[in-house]
Amino acid sequence: MPPTHRPDASGPALRRVLSLPALVLFGLVYLVPMTVFTTYGLVTVQTGGRLPATYLITLVAMTFTALSYGAMVRVFPAAGSTFTYARAVFGPHIGFLAGWSLLLDYLFLPMINYLVIGLYLNTQFPGVPPWVFILVALAAVTILNVAGIESIARANLAIIAAQAVFVVTFVAMAVGAVDPAAGAWEPFVGNPSYAAAGVDPSEGLGPLLAGAAVLCLSFLGFDAVSTMAEETPEPRRDIPRAILWVTLTGGFLFMLLAYVGHLVMRAPRCLPAVDPSCTFADTAALDLMARTGGRWLGAFFIAAYVAGAFGSALTSHASVSRILFTMGRVGVFPRGFFGRLAPRFGTPVPAILLVSTVSLLAVWLSLGLLASMISFGALVAFSVVNLAVIKHYLVDSRRESGVPVEASAKAGVGTRESQWFRHGVLPAIGCILTAWLWTSLSGESLGIGLRWLGAGALYLAWLTRGFTRHPPDAA
Repeated sequence: MPPTHRPDASGPALRRVLSLPALVLFGLVYLVPMTVFTTYGLVTVQTGGRLPATYLITLVAMTFTALSYGAMVRVFPAAGSTFTYARAVFGPHIGFLAGWSLLLDYLFLPMINYLVIGLYLNTQFPGVPPWVFILVALAAVTILNVAGIESIARANLAIIAAQAVFVVTFVAMAVGAVDPAAGAWEPFVGNPSYAAAGVDPSEGLGPLLAGAAVLCLSFLGFDAVSTMAEETPEPRRDIPRAILWVTLTGGFLFMLLAYVGHLVMRAPRCLPAVDPSCTFADTAALDLMARTGGRWLGAFFIAAYVAGAFGSALTSHASVSRILFTMGRVGVFPRGFFGRLAPRFGTPVPAILLVSTVSLLAVWLSLGLLASMISFGALVAFSVVNLAVIKHYLVDSRRESGVPVEASAKAGVGTRESQWFRHGVLPAIGCILTAWLWTSLSGESLGIGLRWLGAGALYLAWLTRGFTRHPPDAA
């Protein structure tokens, strides 16, 4: 058995069964490669038909943060993700607030998937209300999570295979449906016909950057791989690789699907800014499927999309239960409930069931409100992880030679310049890009996020008797 890092050596341990391919599948299922079609019409109009170029910008921005996650996993390979890194680097108070903010992302992400499943299946079976599909999907996800990470890995393989079949089918059919007037570079430089919507492709980077702020939501989930660190035999080696593979593979698939989609439907039949009754921004994916392969491809799309949403619910449910387990194991949340593993399955069953209970809110909440909650929590996590890399490697662990203690022991000694570049320049760029994304948040997103953060601060004040003591911490 390889050496392991556990924040609480006396606490229960998760089973180390996930290989590198299984981790990559976990991350890709979490991302849902077909999520490109969720915002396809919206960002296409917003950027003047330059969706692939916008995805390229977003991928660059996300890659810097992905590298920061990999750097932190190498020294803190535990299941708590941002909570673990912030607690170790900035102290237990900041660690708690970072973990609390991260819960806003992870706890509500499964709800979006349950809601989408209900809405899409209702379009095919209008006689069945969406809440019925939501409850069935929630029950299935709960059972698979309780059964163990092995069952999730097997389900992930089937789900990603179904999406892969659709992607290959769509791309193959799109080749035969390409608009003859479309140039090979047009998806990157834009289509002048979108100027009618008030977006001239010649305007430059402004619309692209605004679109990238929306598309960052497509990449949420690459960081979820880090929550599986205690279920991986070689977390220091495999988790950073898996995070980078998931980010790059997901970004490539997003760009590919956006590219061929533009070549097929380079100019929409209508634009909302021109015709208020036009719903292109909302229904563009279905229009694209109809133009590419007719009604049957549309039905195939819905089936594959629902499968992807189910897979994302499955993996996001697993991730947040691990975060709650970690926070319970160290005593931040009641240890007797959150810090327990079921002896038979080796999974955090109480935390899983709590997430299932909270996810019932998907029956009542709107998609827009859930998205607002998630974006705030994700950006908090990205900011904290980038800053944690700089502080840990260049402030806390740097010796006179400039080489981090853990890096020299685990990954080999690099030059002083390479250390400053890897652990200073790259995460600093990640921080700058994340700060830019903060400026794109709506007032509603900021309001909800700040209220959530305020509730966490009040709980922390109670937990620490008015900040007079440290919150529970496993030293």
